[in-house]
Order: sequence, then C-alpha cells, then structure tokens
Amino acid sequence: MKNTGTAVKEKVDLTKALKSHFGFNKFKGNQEKIIQSLLDGKDTFVIMPTGGGKSLCYQLPALMSEGTAIIISPLIALMKNQVDQIRSYSDKDHVAHFLNSSLSKAQATQVKKDITDGKTKMLYVAPETLGKDVNIKFFSEINISFIAVDEAHCISEWGHDFRPDYRRIKAVVEAIDHRIPIIALTATATPKVQLDIVKTMGMEDPNIFISSFNRPNLYYEVRPKGPKDVVMKNIIKFIKQNEGKSGIIYTLSRKSTEEIAETLQVNGILAVAYHAGLEAHLRAERQDQFINEDIHVIVATIAFGMGIDKPDVRFVMHYNIPKSIENYYQETGRAGRDGLEGNCIAYYNYMDIQKLEKFMRDKGSSEREFGGHLLVETMAYAETSVCRRKFILHYFGEELPDANCGNCDNCLHPKEQIDGMKYISAVLETVKGIKESFTIPYIVNILIGAKNQEVANYKHDKLKVFGIGKEKDDHFWNSIVRQALINNFIIKDIENYGVIALSEKGHQFLKKPTKIMVSLNHDFEGLGATNDDEGGGGASSLDPVLFKMLKDLTKEVGKANNLPHFVIFQEPSLIDMSTQYPTTMEELANISGVSKGKAERYGEQFVEMIAQYVEDHDIDKPSDVVVKSVVNKSAMKIYIIQNIDKKIPFEQIARGKGLKLDDVLQEMETIILSGTKLNLNYYINDMMEQERQEEVIEYFRTAESDSFDDAMTELGEENYTNEELKLMRLKFLSDMGN
Repeated sequence: MKNTGTAVKEKVDLTKALKSHFGFNKFKGNQEKIIQSLLDGKDTFVIMPTGGGKSLCYQLPALMSEGTAIIISPLIALMKNQVDQIRSYSDKDHVAHFLNSSLSKAQATQVKKDITDGKTKMLYVAPETLGKDVNIKFFSEINISFIAVDEAHCISEWGHDFRPDYRRIKAVVEAIDHRIPIIALTATATPKVQLDIVKTMGMEDPNIFISSFNRPNLYYEVRPKGPKDVVMKNIIKFIKQNEGKSGIIYTLSRKSTEEIAETLQVNGILAVAYHAGLEAHLRAERQDQFINEDIHVIVATIAFGMGIDKPDVRFVMHYNIPKSIENYYQETGRAGRDGLEGNCIAYYNYMDIQKLEKFMRDKGSSEREFGGHLLVETMAYAETSVCRRKFILHYFGEELPDANCGNCDNCLHPKEQIDGMKYISAVLETVKGIKESFTIPYIVNILIGAKNQEVANYKHDKLKVFGIGKEKDDHFWNSIVRQALINNFIIKDIENYGVIALSEKGHQFLKKPTKIMVSLNHDFEGLGATNDDEGGGGASSLDPVLFKMLKDLTKEVGKANNLPHFVIFQEPSLIDMSTQYPTTMEELANISGVSKGKAERYGEQFVEMIAQYVEDHDIDKPSDVVVKSVVNKSAMKIYIIQNIDKKIPFEQIARGKGLKLDDVLQEMETIILSGTKLNLNYYINDMMEQERQEEVIEYFRTAESDSFDDAMTELGEENYTNEELKLMRLKFLSDMGN
C-alpha cells in the first residue's frame, strides 16, 4: 500500500469545508465521494463531463491537507486560469502558483520559496516541467500532499490528444520517491482509454468514479456545409439572433480563424481569432477578453478552451467537423456549463474528412490507422439519423434508455422509419459468416457484393452471404450496421481496431427475429467543395427535401430549353434557395449566383415551387441577412468587364493587374456565375475555328455536368488545349445561362 503522505487522516465535515473555502452549500454529483477517497489516501480515477466540477475534486482536498498538491496540467493558459480562479477565493495570492517557462528566474525562485515556507497549497506544472532534474530534486525535498493529473486522457496512446510526456509522469513520480496518492481526471475517455490510463499510471486498486456523460441541457445539431456562396450568412444570422451571448467557433486552420473573425467583425459582431500561432501575451489577452465579455465570439483552433472557466458559453459551433468524437464531446462540453442553454452546431461536408485524412499522411502507420478509425466514428456521428445524444453516450460506453432525447435535431425532426427486421438479420448473418473478425467497411462490402483483393484473399466472395444486400447501396447498409450497433445486436471490439462481433442479444435475434423500426442515415453526398481555402467561412441550414425538388426542376427546365441542368441554376444557387426560401422574383434575384435577368428568364417555376413548399410545410422564412464582405472584389469585376467590352486581349488584362491568365479566367467564371454575360467571342474566334467551337458547345449541351476534367477526357487533350476548353466552357455558361 502507498503511504498516504500528509493527507487528512481524521474524518471531517466536507460540506462545512466546502462552504468555508468556496462558499457553496452542497456538492455536485460524486464530488464528495471523490474528495473523501483522496483524503483517505487512495488512488482515485475520475471521469466527469466538462462542467461537472472536476477542479474542485482536487482543489478542496489540497486546501484541507498539509503540504503542497502538485497539479499536472497540459497548457500554460489553463494553469493561469486555474490559479487566478483559486486565488479569487483566497485573500492570499501565494495559496496557488504555477511553475512554467513563462516565469522569470526571480519569479520561479519566489514560487519555490513560498512552497518551502509552507504557504502554497497548489502548484500547477506541465509534465515537461515536472520531469526536469532540478525540479525532481526540489520536489523530493518538500512535503507533497498528493499529485493530480488533469486532462488525463493525454496519457493514453488510444486517446484523441496523446502527449508522450504524460506517459512519463509515473516514472518521474517514482523518482521523486514520494509514495503519495494520485488522482487522475478527464472529461473524455472511452473504455479502452480508461484501462490504459489506470495501467500507465500504475494506480493501485484505485477508486474509480465515472459520472454520466449525458449533458441534458446541450442541444446537438449537424447541418450540411455548403459552398462559399452561402459563406457567413447562416453563422452571422445565428449569432445576431443570439445577440450578446458568448460563443466559440472551432475551425481547422489558423488562417480560417483570422478570416472568419474578420468577417464577423465587419458585420458588427465582437469577435477575435485564437490560435497557437499568436504571441503568448496576445492569446492570454484574448482569453481574458472572452471571459470578461469584452468580446462575445472567439474563433479558434483546438488550441482554445481546455479548462476555461466560463460557465455561460451559450453556443459552440464547429465550422469543420472534428477529428474524433472525443474532441467533439470535449469542445461542445464548453457550452452551458452552468446547466442552462447550450447550442452545439456542427457543419459537415465530406470534403472536411478528406482534409483531415491528408493531415495524417505523414504520420506513422499505426497512428494513421488509429486516426482513420476515429474519423470513421466522427463521420458516422455526422450522418446518423438516430438520437445524437444516444450515439455519443454509446460511444463512451453508456446507454441512454430513452429512444428520443428531445434535444437534438434527429429527435426533434425524426426521419421516416422502415421495418428493418430483414436488414438487421442480413447484417448479423454476414457478421457470423465472416467469423466475427472484420470491421464495418468490410462487412458492408460483403453485403453489397463488392469484390476486392482482401475479399478475394479470404475467399469470402464464395460465401452464401456475399452480395445478399446488393439491391441496396453502401449508404443504406452503413445505416443498418450503425443501428445494429446502437441497438446492441453487435458489439465493437475496442481492443482490436473496431472488429465487429455478435452480442448475446444479436444471437437471440438471429434465432427469433422480431420487428424493429430503423431510419436511414442522412445523405450528405453532392454538397460539392466548400472552397475553404479561399477564405471566409460559412454553412447552410439547407432544406434537403426542397434542394432535391429544385435540383429535379433544373433538369425539367433544362430539358424544356434544350439545355443541361447546370446552365439553369448552379448548385450553390440551389443551396441558397433551399436555405432562404425566396418566394418572389425580387427575392430570387438576391440569391447567390442569380442576376435579375437570370431570375426573369428561368425563375418563375422555381419561385412558384418554393412558395407552394413554404405554404404546404408551414415554414417561417428566415429574415434576410446581408453579409458584408471583408474584401471588396467589385473593383476587379468592373476592371475585367470594362476591358472585355473594349475587346482587350486576355493576356493584357492579366498583366494590367499582375495576374496569371488562369486567375483572370477564374474571375470571369465568378462574374458569369453571378449572372453577368460576357462577350468572349472576340478572343476565342482568333484562336479557334468555328467548327471546333461548335463541337465543344455540342458536348456541353448534352453533358451531365460542366466539369472541365470530364470535358477534357471526352474531347481529348490531343485535340484541345486546357486554355481552349476553359474558355469554351465559360462561353457556354455565359451565352446559355445569362
């Protein structure tokens, strides 16, 4: 058994101590039991959601015990926030200190003196600081009450935020030679991560306290993420509807934090960017501004938020889908920590998943494989049609008894269900047929009869179950497999990269199938590229039913006019229509990529369809949000239009602005798609014969899409240059669409 160090031996009135030190009248959840465990000298492992009061579980016993508690924390900003908080409850600043690289030599010396003099109850250190030889020697000479490891998920190689220095904590503690209690705390840990933390820390028969992962006050929603034409309209609209409320917007890159924050600023929203590339003093200043409500919105990479003690964050938006469910849960957990309103809105486009996959290319093979496994779970969460709260809790090993939580988009707007008995049976038969040894993507391949090298190697294409679900696509079967998992017919082996096996309930279902209603996943295909690299940001609360109706209408109108559907209205315009519900020609002309002339030429049927849809479904149209742009591109647009009117050669137009020809062609496409007709004939006629022009026009007239790559493949690069086809594509879109 470990020596209990100098922890409190006698039983004390913890509620009285809580009132004395912090002014609270009662504990939350398991706090009292956790604190008593630590005071009894027991190793203690705590899993508690953000906002549950983890910090108090080591702060109160530190104040009650003799000696100094060492709290290991991953971030300097987090240490500062925690120290400021604990000092605010005391009349003495020396009650808590941090020791890290931000201190001068004189400041570090004073911190150590306060500890030696017995004045300091809590010392916050990073694992790197803890492991320095000079500090190990110092810690060996002082009275340590216990060691607290905050954000303990960083210990585990299976965690979403693994840090190698955390795995060395146990060795350093043993080098200090204090047989003292350890308390490890985290908000996010799957069962596999939990086991790894206990094992790595060498915790001896620990008391384990797992609070529910359920945050009933949080509302979860996933919205389709459209292209840049819809840009910031929905984000700005949401923020202005929640004026004065604090919120965080998470995004993948430093560049996009700056661009989105700037766009919010010019639209009258108090917002700043936050990322690891900023100077330390600027990060600290912006963090304080957010906490003190000098700003309302912070646009950040994941560098922001860990341990931030702000209880009234009212919304957390993810402009890019996170790389793991753990990241998502931890970041959304920063909303509504006071138990009141907390809106968690994520924008999803498969292109973001592909970006995250690219980020992993330079990782080692095992890290890349594990990262891919986490991404599959994130993608499944985004696309699922079942209760999002149920999905999250299931991921962390907790079951939600209610089928409908009443506080997520899927529960408030459920999809139509189908009888899934035969489909669930097919999944279970397939899992059984392949000996319960493969992951979800492989199971789906067997169901749809997709033969690849792996399937051939195992000779699974010879099995009776191979192709038993080929009448449905992979999207359908992914939905069914996920719902079999949620309903506990199958289980995922967390020790073995997600291999699927039958549960006892699954075996019973195979023997005696019963009716079970299931719903299919949301289909996010066809959203197109988001063009995030072009700057700004945005997402669309798109109406998928209306979007499909409008897309079908473009085909009808195109056919009636002997034109391909993409000439009528481009997809970004349809997405904006499916968000804004224009019901007059004037409103239609305000839609992205729709000029007044284009609205008059093709718009009447679209306006009628939308008006009928709005009436049939009793839809409240969103109030018009006019978004001011950060960069005014109208000068470039006017320059290009004026020079084309003067029939200036394109190369000369490009040189006049220091651009490449491709840049000018890109600007021309933007002008054309916004509804302005450009006369390109003077330039094209000089470089291409009429017969060759007509061949390209005829191709686009009958093509399924306006894709340049498809055109080059079909017409042949031996017959046309890149420049010729790009220009002819623009001519076609301009002449036929405007």
